[in-house]
Amino acid sequence: MNQDLSILQLVMHASFVVQLVMLLLLIISVASWAAIFRKLFALKKVKSLNESFERDFWSGSSLNDLFAAATQNARTAGPMERIFASGMREAQKLRERRITDPATLMDGARRAMRASFQREMDVIETHLSFLASVGSVSPYVGLFGTVWGIMHAFTGLAALTQ
Repeated sequence: MNQDLSILQLVMHASFVVQLVMLLLLIISVASWAAIFRKLFALKKVKSLNESFERDFWSGSSLNDLFAAATQNARTAGPMERIFASGMREAQKLRERRITDPATLMDGARRAMRASFQREMDVIETHLSFLASVGSVSPYVGLFGTVWGIMHAFTGLAALTQ
């Protein structure tokens, strides 16, 4: 009974169902790591864009200049800058409609910024549901493969003792 117990030999001698489960777990693992690294790089980019806008915002520039820059750089702007731009856009629309009540202006801008914030959060949170599903389902898939393998091992042992 001199068998090679290397990982490759164990995988090659496993049943088809166990090999399929291991392949499925490997594919999902690679997809998960890809999603994790994409999310990591995206969050770093968001953080740097937000920090850049925040520096500009607190530097003392006028809000109109910041709004003009935000609308000009709409494609490359960060989430915080887009939220600011939506609030300013709404405030300007209300001013054009001759609404001068500061509370109404603030409520309109706040509503627009909340909606923009939610859109930005939806973009940032993409693929998190995939990672959550993988994290909760993978242990059970692995357990299924383990149970299947043990079941076949006991079946093989039973065949040897007869």
